[in-house]
Amino acid sequence: MTHSRSLQRRTLGRTAMTLPTLGFGAAPIGNLYRPLSDTQAQAAVAKALEDGIDYFDTAPHYGFGLSEQRLGPALAGRRVTLSSKVGRTLQPIDPRAVNDVRFGFAGAADFTPVFDYGYDAVQRQLAASAERLGRLPDIVYAHDLGPVTHGEQDGLFWLQFRTGGYRALQERKAAGEIQAIGLGVNEVAVCERALAELDLDVLLLAGRYTLLEQDALVRLLPECQARGVSVVVGGAFNSGVLATGVHTAGPHYYNYAPAPAWVIDRVAALEAVCAEFAVPLPAAALQFPAAHPAVASVIAGCASAAEVSRARVWMDQPIPTAFWDALKSRGLLPEAAPCPVEAS
Repeated sequence: MTHSRSLQRRTLGRTAMTLPTLGFGAAPIGNLYRPLSDTQAQAAVAKALEDGIDYFDTAPHYGFGLSEQRLGPALAGRRVTLSSKVGRTLQPIDPRAVNDVRFGFAGAADFTPVFDYGYDAVQRQLAASAERLGRLPDIVYAHDLGPVTHGEQDGLFWLQFRTGGYRALQERKAAGEIQAIGLGVNEVAVCERALAELDLDVLLLAGRYTLLEQDALVRLLPECQARGVSVVVGGAFNSGVLATGVHTAGPHYYNYAPAPAWVIDRVAALEAVCAEFAVPLPAAALQFPAAHPAVASVIAGCASAAEVSRARVWMDQPIPTAFWDALKSRGLLPEAAPCPVEAS
């Protein structure tokens, strides 16, 4: 399977690094939505390594350090590309104050995340991540900037990063301690702002360039190509609705909340075309964003070895060109959207 789509490699921006088309998203092993044992988490990472996946994305926010704590030992001594994030400082809290689920993470560590994109804070966050991971990450993303996350404080946090945390990352990159810097966000507008004001290598964009929505296709992705900035796509299933479809019992999630009516209707239309061509909806969802030339990798969150295997099968699933043509002819994809090429 060394020539499968999932293991094909693409260069990351203007760096010398390459990433596989399919990467491993480590939020689930930080107990996203449900608790996992260390054994389950280790098995998921081991399966990814066994299958040749060598790009792993994590963040201090995922389980408040738990994802990094699990990923570090599992990857010890392995030659892989590792990305993590800055922007949240983990502050200890009284274990008696811990709820079962906080910020979407179940039974996570006794910390709470506090936003801070300043120079000194980012340096401390990197040091803490390096301690948990056993090394500095190769790629560092500034996590969750933008008005949807920060509301009226967006300008304050953006200025804090642009004049502080960004400088810290630039210094680390210039010293050869990290290899690439970027944003890890789920908002298109903040990516466009970043391209205009900062010198970045990569954008990790979650949920905004998917089979369900393609707003990034109009300006952002062409601008990335023009500037030599790569995109890593996260959230290819839009928080789950493109993995489960809407003909199951539900609940159906979009953007980490119950899906609105327009999402239900559009996913139902996508499922109808999938049924017509015998294409699994999750396979189409993983493969579609990977077809854009600006996209270096698509990361799939995996909580088990079985989920790793499924993601590989979906990324390598043969899909006929006629399927993508049908989506375009029925108004479910823009005509300009690049689509996977059917293997000859």
